[in-house]
Amino acid sequence: MNLLRILKHLLYPDWIVRRAFPAPVMARIEAAIAASEAGHRGEIRFAVEASLALRPLLTGQSARERAVEVFSELRVWDTEENNGVLIYLLLADHDVEIVADRGVSQALPPDYWAEVCRSMEAHFRAGRYADGVLAGVAEIGRRLTELYPRTGADVNELPDRPVRL
Repeated sequence: MNLLRILKHLLYPDWIVRRAFPAPVMARIEAAIAASEAGHRGEIRFAVEASLALRPLLTGQSARERAVEVFSELRVWDTEENNGVLIYLLLADHDVEIVADRGVSQALPPDYWAEVCRSMEAHFRAGRYADGVLAGVAEIGRRLTELYPRTGADVNELPDRPVRL
């Protein structure tokens, strides 16, 4: 049990998410996801969370484990071609995690996701949260376009709207 991490999460205010991602920024992210998905059959979701609750902290839940949980809660796995991707940001840990459904993750090497995360985290360290997310969406969209090019009328299976948890 990491007492410093627990204390940090418990003292991390929820309003920090609204400050880092105000409504206009969330609208830009939603528009970027929609524009990206216009070029491919993949599905991208973005979720941001200020901190974890006490119970997950006491059990030692990592940002990665929480991202997998959110992936399930948002039903990102529920696409016909198994091509959903979640970008999850846990602000208290300064951690971004990307969870891809089995169709996408089988097509791309694991180090690809780590590279995208590192690129996004560089923006976040500089306080450019919107730029980091938009860069991540653009890069993931580029790869989804290669793997799942749009073929005629495409059904948008998941909402494009970002989620504040």
